[in-house]
Amino acid sequence: MDRSFVFCAYRPWNIQLFQDVIAQHFPSATLITQKEELTLQKLETLDPEFVFFPDWSWIVPKEIFSRFTCVVFHAAPLPEFRGGSPLQNQILRGITETKLTAFVMDEGIDTGDILLQRDLSLEGHLYQIFDRMTSLTFELIQEIVAGRFERRKQVGDGSTFKRRKPSESELKEGDFENSLSYLYNFMRMLEDPYPNAWIRLGNKRITFKEAEKCGDSTLRVVAEINEI
Repeated sequence: MDRSFVFCAYRPWNIQLFQDVIAQHFPSATLITQKEELTLQKLETLDPEFVFFPDWSWIVPKEIFSRFTCVVFHAAPLPEFRGGSPLQNQILRGITETKLTAFVMDEGIDTGDILLQRDLSLEGHLYQIFDRMTSLTFELIQEIVAGRFERRKQVGDGSTFKRRKPSESELKEGDFENSLSYLYNFMRMLEDPYPNAWIRLGNKRITFKEAEKCGDSTLRVVAEINEI
């Protein structure tokens, strides 16, 4: 009998990961992209061994994660940087190396038992980081399905952050008193698909994309100017 797995994701790169890779290696895997699809009744019919969440922005009912082993992938070295916007909260603090953590969902905010962790570079553009994350996600799924993990409790109090709001993408005058590295990190952490970094100039909105650091004293960006 084929082993059953469920893959819950809505970001384009993770949907592509499922279609191009996961479905080929695990033909019995099922993709769920909408919160309305994720029901106890559906999961009981599929009876998955694992329910994987490489990305998900909705609350999962307790009746689901208490009945099935739900594995979440979080781009942080848990228990540090629990909560929302883990990539942004680390990049803005100048962190260049982190972990992709696979852990078991429970009632807390990213507090469940850790199954595996892998090194993840935060260098470069966001799309490059996402590419690394999707590759690591598949590697971790393979390891978990094969049973090559050691479940362990999280140790220490860690740290928890809130999800960033779109309004926090605006650069204020005081922000330009920070270092060039800070401005570079601020702009690149908010590349698509997130609300891009921007400044207000009169009745104009200047949006920054594709930030590149050229040496220690120059920052090159693509700027779009629109009326507010």
